[in-house]
Amino acid sequence: QFKLIVENPEKPIASGLQVKAVVEYTPKCSEDLQDKLTLLVDDDVVHIPLLGVIPYCDLEVESEVNFGEMIANNKLVTKEISISNRGTTSGVFRVLYDGVVLLNIKPARGVVKPKSVRKIKVDICTDVPGVIKEMMKVELESRGCTEVWIKGVVVEQVLKVLGVSCGKVLKCVNFGPLYFGTSKTEKVHLYNESPESMDWVAVLEDNAIGGEMGTDLQGSTDAVLHDLSLKNKDVDVSTLILCIPNQGTLQPYEKSVITLCFSPEKFERDFEVNDTSLIQDYVLFLRFETVGKRDGCLQNLSGSHSRHVDLALMGSGFPVILTFKPGTVINFKDCYLGEQAQVVCTMKNESEFLPVTFSFRKTAHFSVSPERGKLKKKSEKEVMISFSPRQIGTFEMKQIIDIIGTGVDKNNVDVLKTKSFHQIYLTLLGVCKSKRTSIVFTINPGLTPLISNATGQFVVRGTGQLSDTAPVAILKSTQTQIHTHRKNRNCKDEALIAFPNDRAASLRPSEWNKKYRTIFTKTERYNYVDPEFAYTDSERLLREENKKHYIDFICSLRQRRLEKEAARQFYTYNNSVSIGIKPAEGLKSPNISITDFPKEEPQPKILPLDDNCMLTSRKLAAIVSKTTNKGVWSWLSPMPSSTQEKEDCSRTLTHKQLHQIFIGPSTIDFGDVCVYSTTTKELHIINNLSVHIWIQIEIEVAELQETSPLSQVVPPLTKTHIPVVFETTTVGMFKTSFSYKINNQHIGHVLVIAHAMPIELQLSTRELILSPVPGCLAGTEFRRTVRVCNPRNHAAGFTWRPVTGDRKFAFTIKPARGFVEAYSDVECEVVWRPGFNTPETGQFTLCVRRGNSINLKCFAKVTIH
Repeated sequence: QFKLIVENPEKPIASGLQVKAVVEYTPKCSEDLQDKLTLLVDDDVVHIPLLGVIPYCDLEVESEVNFGEMIANNKLVTKEISISNRGTTSGVFRVLYDGVVLLNIKPARGVVKPKSVRKIKVDICTDVPGVIKEMMKVELESRGCTEVWIKGVVVEQVLKVLGVSCGKVLKCVNFGPLYFGTSKTEKVHLYNESPESMDWVAVLEDNAIGGEMGTDLQGSTDAVLHDLSLKNKDVDVSTLILCIPNQGTLQPYEKSVITLCFSPEKFERDFEVNDTSLIQDYVLFLRFETVGKRDGCLQNLSGSHSRHVDLALMGSGFPVILTFKPGTVINFKDCYLGEQAQVVCTMKNESEFLPVTFSFRKTAHFSVSPERGKLKKKSEKEVMISFSPRQIGTFEMKQIIDIIGTGVDKNNVDVLKTKSFHQIYLTLLGVCKSKRTSIVFTINPGLTPLISNATGQFVVRGTGQLSDTAPVAILKSTQTQIHTHRKNRNCKDEALIAFPNDRAASLRPSEWNKKYRTIFTKTERYNYVDPEFAYTDSERLLREENKKHYIDFICSLRQRRLEKEAARQFYTYNNSVSIGIKPAEGLKSPNISITDFPKEEPQPKILPLDDNCMLTSRKLAAIVSKTTNKGVWSWLSPMPSSTQEKEDCSRTLTHKQLHQIFIGPSTIDFGDVCVYSTTTKELHIINNLSVHIWIQIEIEVAELQETSPLSQVVPPLTKTHIPVVFETTTVGMFKTSFSYKINNQHIGHVLVIAHAMPIELQLSTRELILSPVPGCLAGTEFRRTVRVCNPRNHAAGFTWRPVTGDRKFAFTIKPARGFVEAYSDVECEVVWRPGFNTPETGQFTLCVRRGNSINLKCFAKVTIH
């Protein structure tokens, strides 16, 4: 199969010259050949090997593809398998798989070019947890069938609450007994035991079965039932339980410290009750949920269960019960100025569970020893209350006793600060009397005192303490003219009266342009101006001008403000509706009674966008009920158009806000559908926020291309739906997922499942026996009906074809062709006409267009009498 074409030279070849030889290879069979070519050069022999290789393909495929750990979140996970061709010609491959785990294998067959690699995409839907170990066969040209193992593990997204110290799973946190107004914190670990990150949010289940909100569990049944009617059921539980943080993101296998704070508050009562009966026990459930997984918010849309973990919270609230002996009103004995009266008061802590830390506030004329202290449970302590009056009179003072405990700091919840959470009042009564002083006259030995009686013989001793202040003139002295000098009685200038003791402070008045006269004689005071320190006339004028400049500036600002207000009022009332009358001007308010107001049902509160409080199940239910009670909006705006819509749709929503948006169900199951049919399911969108949101759906599969609209701007507190249309021409199990975005940022997924069935018709019976009707004449036709049923959701066309042999066919059927609508049936009548040598059996074939075929056997039952 090798051929050499060459002309051997007759003469030796000179240096620099060459001889060409051509070797041709013509293979006659698909096998590699080997030969040699012998070259004689003078006395040397050179062997040149010849190889004839047939072109071939060398295909190789990976033996295993490992998806690793995946979360059961209804996503499609795609891996690629490489088929390489190291040969010199193209190779053909084909993938064979008959399982149900691997959804899409594309391409299932193809050609790999030489020296290249072809990628095959394998999709797995992570909807059911479990271990994946599937085998698919890959037929490779020139290699045969190769096994490829697909491995992976689909796990649930597990969220656990662990103890900080023990590290074990926690089911309950017991805060124990606390006084109303105090707080206690406990720390737990929130653990993400899954290989993917998780967005979570905390929700208080305040309407869960088994929960208690302020019930005295130690009381009798009658007392509890009576107590239920007294409680205010509108208590916001989010003020009693704090969870910091109450939303966040956990990375794979990450632990996060969560601080739980319990702050019991006393319920408001319609009437006064004994404080000892105000014990309130709380049993609440705190649920940590995955953001967005809330299919249960509408019962008819329930899909996969929420991934969550419940933590029970227990705690009790107790009132402060302090009793005092001799009572809360303490009456002291009358005492004189400078003396002291004391009363011993016994304080007793009546609580059986908690101690009390007290602190007496300072009160005028009264003192307490000790001022602060601590009373253990069911213990008592004596305090000494002293009455030390500092002035004469009757005193009724309110003694405030602060009860000290730990409370939450709003700026830093992790730190509890000591504060006064409760106050108790004592009434202290005391009277201070003055002592009667006896006046004793003594004989003057001869020196006349400064103050004496008429004779100057007796002087009063002990008339009181002397005052430290200098004597001053009485103000009314300025209104008399008893001592006024004669020449000053008629002066009517606006001179000011100076007190006689102000001359020691300064020789000059406070203002240079004011005149001062003495208090009695009204003589003009001496005015001395020091030229070294006084302002000159020009300086005074300059100061006045400077002061006037600022006064004018302030006046101009006020005038401008008044003009703006007048213009605003003008534009407000200058319209066709208002005629400028101020509301209610000159009108008297009518007398309205409380019975005139209609009783309105309380509207559910709507969580604002920037609300930092925790989500509760009642709040979420109230929002959902308010939203779902409205009509369904359809065909909304596909793009944000107004300024408000653009601003709202550009927001980055928090986890709590995303948790209030329902898009579902998360799994749309079309069930058994017929090929070539069009089936529609609704994807519901409920916006429970007070802002607009923008929903964008991304669909790539051909079976869902008729879904529309794919973009909608949903107004606040609005529900709508998007019809998801499914069409297919391929029989088999269909499972895929599509994604959506909220505000072009937050991504979610929806799983679509369908079982595509072929077009099929069914018969009510496969064998039909025709018999004559009793009482009919001989030769009458035999008639019987058969029902053609369509169990599918697509109309099917059919045609009856008789199966004829060599003998004559005596059966007819009507209608011979037609349509059967979806989920309906059609009656077809079979007729047998008796005759000479007429066959009594026959067969029809029901041919369904693009569907199945069914045989119907017919028998004529002839009775000979």
